[in-house]
Amino acid sequence: MTTPPSKPVRPVVREPDLLFAPPRVVVEREADGSMTLRSPDPLGDPGRVVGDWLERWAVEAPDRPFLLERGADRRWVGPTYAEAYEAVWRIAGGLLARGLGPDRPVAILSDNSVEHALLSLAAMHVGIPVAPVSPAYSVMSSDYKKLRRIILLTGPGLIYVADHVRYGPALSAIPTAHDAEVVSGTAREPLNGVTPFAAVTEGGNRAEVFERFRSIGPDTVAKLLFTSGSTGEPKAVINTQRMLCANQQQRAQVWPFVERHPPVVLDWLPWSHTFGGNHNFNMVLRQGGTLYLDGGRPAPPLFPETIANLREVSPTIYFNVPRGYDMLVAALREDEELRRSFFARLQVVFYAAAALPPHLWDALRELARETVGEPVVVTSAWGSTETAPLAADCHFQAERSGVIGLPVPGAELRLVPEGDKLEVRVRGPNVTPGYWRRDDLTATHFDERGFYRIGDAVRFVDPSQPARGLLFDGRVAEDFKLDSGTWVNVGMLRVQAIAALAPVAQDLAVAGHDRSEVGFLVFPNLAACRALAGMDEDEPADAVLAHQAVRQAVAAGLGKLKREATGSSMHGGRAILLADPPSIDRGEITDKAYLNQRAVLQARSELVAALFDDSDQRVIRPAP
Repeated sequence: MTTPPSKPVRPVVREPDLLFAPPRVVVEREADGSMTLRSPDPLGDPGRVVGDWLERWAVEAPDRPFLLERGADRRWVGPTYAEAYEAVWRIAGGLLARGLGPDRPVAILSDNSVEHALLSLAAMHVGIPVAPVSPAYSVMSSDYKKLRRIILLTGPGLIYVADHVRYGPALSAIPTAHDAEVVSGTAREPLNGVTPFAAVTEGGNRAEVFERFRSIGPDTVAKLLFTSGSTGEPKAVINTQRMLCANQQQRAQVWPFVERHPPVVLDWLPWSHTFGGNHNFNMVLRQGGTLYLDGGRPAPPLFPETIANLREVSPTIYFNVPRGYDMLVAALREDEELRRSFFARLQVVFYAAAALPPHLWDALRELARETVGEPVVVTSAWGSTETAPLAADCHFQAERSGVIGLPVPGAELRLVPEGDKLEVRVRGPNVTPGYWRRDDLTATHFDERGFYRIGDAVRFVDPSQPARGLLFDGRVAEDFKLDSGTWVNVGMLRVQAIAALAPVAQDLAVAGHDRSEVGFLVFPNLAACRALAGMDEDEPADAVLAHQAVRQAVAAGLGKLKREATGSSMHGGRAILLADPPSIDRGEITDKAYLNQRAVLQARSELVAALFDDSDQRVIRPAP
């Protein structure tokens, strides 16, 4: 079907007290200094399985658009809820006819698309785990090592690619890693071992689909989501139907406004990650909303697509990572039409993956005030692939960036003293039972009380008022000591440093273990650097980063950070600008632009050494 772009049709409610549940928390303290936090509100009935949501809306709102993407003519096209439900039944029948089941998953190597979504829903509908794999491992990798490991671990019975030509090199690199049927969205007839996607929609038995759908339940494995961790070795996190359903019930209880009006969302976040694939996609489906698939990305060649889409689609909730908001704020400042469309009925701006730098936080609220007369709510949450992902949520307007809020109903957070930090652990129906075919790994990630050890640290915004929420306090394993014995809080310092080095710093890694001071390896925003230097787009990165104006901007930012710091651990005494972007093969970055601090420092150990070499001409020091 084809549908017109989404525009405002009702008055917009933006007051936090009318959007969210009241922030409340129960704190149980123990003699050893640890404590357990939980919501006083019990978790409501999460339902049986994800497929029940699709079945509900196919009956209650059959003609409502569900999934929309750009067609060849640039118009928005996609299925209604009734059309999606019928397609899911047909595809599910085709999957069962091929002998797929709980031990023979479906692996999806491609970007978000309507076809991707329908295949995923069909597999889950009949108890076949779906394993969405980051497309970057297929189209951005140079060695395909991670892709091969993932396929070997998963053991799929079917591998889907949107385009067998584009994914041809990746498929050619893994033939000995599987015995799966390869299915392509662009194939028109069977050719060279590739099956057309249309063939999967044929030959199914509807009675078998019905029987299998009714036999699955909360403990059925719905998804396998991959996370590499600090070692770079892929881990397949089991996501059960219980996890996914409980997570959306938790979301609805702290965000009751999503149940009053079906959300309209424009989103690019990849479904191979829990943020886009579980939190965002499932929220739209559970509430009977409409999801526009954004073909853009927070990268210079692709971001114009996001801007074009936001001129047509006015979302009620907007999700992105800090890098995306950095680019969006710049575009909003320059384009009045874009501002009007973006803020027209926007109720919540949500960031995740990393803390939002303060200057972007302030800019979003001020731009909203200038455009619609009141600030938009800017908020975040906290969790991981292992928690489906929601575990804590900031369902109130915080006073600053970095507040992750309070435990959602049904989830418990255990805070355990670890040095001068509080390590946070999670227990609840939204937590994974473990890792696919890795019982040894599962055993090491849960403590004696059954809490998942996530590896993050938190602290209270105000210890005397726990209901004001928790602040993310970095990764326990990322923090380090200077040679003075002073601990460096990497997570907090990184956010402050990016803000101080704006607009030059796109992201950065914090170094200085056993050194006398902190240093930064800075991944620059090359477009901003070229503007500072007055240089053309075709100028090489090395020349841009060596320009005096760019280096002076970094020196000024380091100087500002130093003047405002209260100690040596709160600022950087040196920086190097990196012309080479973070590598996905080395695990330095994900395709949702999250930087792996440890992987960067390990992969660039020579640059870390150069950073602390006073004779190296690349090193920039703080301006007075």
